[in-house]
This record gives sequence, C-alpha cells and structure tokens, in this order.
Amino acid sequence: MKPNPVVWFEIHVQDMARARKFYEAVFQCQLETLKSPAGEANGIQMLSFPGDMTTMGASGALVKMEGVPSGGGGGTLVYFACEDCAVEQGRVEKAGGKVFKPKFSIGEYGQCALVNDTEGNMIGLHSMK
Repeated sequence: MKPNPVVWFEIHVQDMARARKFYEAVFQCQLETLKSPAGEANGIQMLSFPGDMTTMGASGALVKMEGVPSGGGGGTLVYFACEDCAVEQGRVEKAGGKVFKPKFSIGEYGQCALVNDTEGNMIGLHSMK
C-alpha cells in the first residue's frame, strides 16, 4: 500500500440543502455540484468539497443516495484539516450541528475535536495548534 492511501471520501446525507448550509458555514467554503456517474435520475446527488489533485490529501463530497442512510454507527470517521480546529468547532452549533467532544490534545500529533453534522454524521476536526 502507498503512503496516505485514502483518495476520496463521501459523507451521506438525507437533506442536501441542510447539509450544504452546515458544511459551508463551518468550513467557510463553497461546495460545487458534482455530476454523479450514475446521474440524478438514479437517485444520486453530489456536492464536492474544494479539491486540488496536485497536493497531498483527499477530497470528497456530500452524497444523497436513495436507500443509503446518514449518521449512525458507520464505523468510519473523516477528519478535516484545520489551521486551529477550535475555530471550526466554534461554528458548528450556529450551523445546526453539535459538538460531541471539544478540542483535545493528541500529544505530538496535534489537536482534535469531534462534532456531529445536521445529518447525524460524526466528523473530526484536526489541527497542529
């Protein structure tokens, strides 16, 4: 396996407009419509996070897909890189989400916070500050 093996992620949602508003507010970014390979006619809607294929890391999208629930015990946690994760954590509740575990130290690896989005998904925030 190559280093940094994750190349894409999807966060499943039930209400795309609500989820878009949450993620754009917390991360101060603009999500872009991404044409699904299967098309919306097949019940799939996608909004992509900003991405740059020339740098390290993975991009991904919010996905609304018929028959695929959001939230719950999916067993996978996506961490978003932040300058200072307390900043994004501070936007979560105003955007309709909940702080699960406020910013905490992970020793030499920096700081993290765990939050829930408006769709019941838990995401991680990571920073070195």
